[in-house]
Amino acid sequence: MTALSLLLIVSLLLTIILYVPVHSIDPMVIKGYKFFNSVTMNQFFIKGVAYQPLGQNAAFQDPLAQPQACQRDVPLMKNLSLNAIRVYAVDATQNHDACMQSLASAGIYLILDLDNPANSIDRSDPMYYLNMYNSMTATVDAFASYNNTLAFFAGNEVVNSNTTTDASPFAKAMLRDAKAYIKNTKQRYIPVGYASNDDASIRKQLLDYFNCGDPSVQADFYGVNLYEWCGNTVNFNTSGYAARTNDFSNYSVPVILSEYGCNLVTPRTFPEVAAIYGPEMTNVWSGGIVYEWTEEANNYGLVQITTNGTATILPDYTNFQKAIAAVNPQGVQMNQFSSSRQSQQCPPMGPAWAASTTLPPTPSAGTCQCMVSSLSCVSSTQVQTNTTTLGQQLDVVCGLVPCTDVSVNGTTGVYGKYSFCNPQDKLSYEYNLYYNYYNQAPTACNFAGNAKLVSPQRQSDQSCSNSTSTPTSSGAMKALGSSPVGWISILAVLLLFLGTAVLTD
Repeated sequence: MTALSLLLIVSLLLTIILYVPVHSIDPMVIKGYKFFNSVTMNQFFIKGVAYQPLGQNAAFQDPLAQPQACQRDVPLMKNLSLNAIRVYAVDATQNHDACMQSLASAGIYLILDLDNPANSIDRSDPMYYLNMYNSMTATVDAFASYNNTLAFFAGNEVVNSNTTTDASPFAKAMLRDAKAYIKNTKQRYIPVGYASNDDASIRKQLLDYFNCGDPSVQADFYGVNLYEWCGNTVNFNTSGYAARTNDFSNYSVPVILSEYGCNLVTPRTFPEVAAIYGPEMTNVWSGGIVYEWTEEANNYGLVQITTNGTATILPDYTNFQKAIAAVNPQGVQMNQFSSSRQSQQCPPMGPAWAASTTLPPTPSAGTCQCMVSSLSCVSSTQVQTNTTTLGQQLDVVCGLVPCTDVSVNGTTGVYGKYSFCNPQDKLSYEYNLYYNYYNQAPTACNFAGNAKLVSPQRQSDQSCSNSTSTPTSSGAMKALGSSPVGWISILAVLLLFLGTAVLTD
């Protein structure tokens, strides 16, 4: 084969590779209390839908790892002129390229919750530990390279009443760590917010809490799940929407309706849409997310997924299509906008608010590994694989020896030095404390087979609190794997290099 013919082949391959359609979409940014397109500088109003179709028997499934479902649903979303979806949980180990490309090609952005059913803060017994942190960072890694990843939520209604406000510091700690992780490991910063409920007894405290303190711990934007406008017999003023808009009239970051669409009156006609995207609300709110895409047991669906996997349009879809088509929100250009709004003061403690401004520490794998390596008595696999038994054993041993080092208190802001370690490691620490309390008697390390003796690798845990782990992303190869542009660029360079080498021979 001659050099000329080989070069022609190289050129043909380059043409084929570069012809691969790659749907580009402009990243969004925040300036002051508004979202903007980073390229056109136009203000961005979210016209979104909640998207979390359930699997068989209402089981959790990652909706962005279902390419066929995305191919079915995205055109229907585009017909509604939607520009965003909100997804509540994903599996970070799955591939999301096909769905994210489908969304990007339709001009649709993603707002993604960072927790999932296996790793989320329990408001009744709030904790924030290493598995949650690792799950959060893995989700960030999986979606940070997509330009149509608009934002993340670091919590959804973690606090839902005045009896669960002590969970607030844990949600805010996850938000803080997500912000820091993105800033330290990603080329593009992606905003991190919090989605609250509309509980009258704490709504003011919540919006203040997630907007107060150092900028590193403040939410980049704030969401409200708002269901106050029900039917056509109320309006902007009588529904409560006017009062909620006034609540945020001087808020320093963007505010969105993270859920809306009351279904006490059906079929829904969505009269609130005209207000959300009209002059009464657009200077305060940046749009909203209608609840929800698929019909589930709660009767909020825009479409019904049949047993054979097809989507049937419901009356709510048609009514919402009419409502959203009639609006045209007017915004400002980013280069013509400035804001001097200040962040809120943290809410004071009181009968309805018991959340400390001192947040739990960032979970550190190094600290927990160091601590476990110093123990002589640890939890066995018998208890580590049984969540119920693990919790029961922690209760038992904490009734026998102090648990200060592994305990948390979101009201006082006191967090033990190993409180962020995973439950099995905390149990090991407590078993070892009990074992030492009884002079290392072999019978003190058993607990019906839930504890076992091991040879420690360290003499003590005295220096373990200084053994921190530096946040790192999962690497360049994963980033390339989720971006066809990266691989195309590499192949193009290699082929050009090959062609040049042939010509010089």
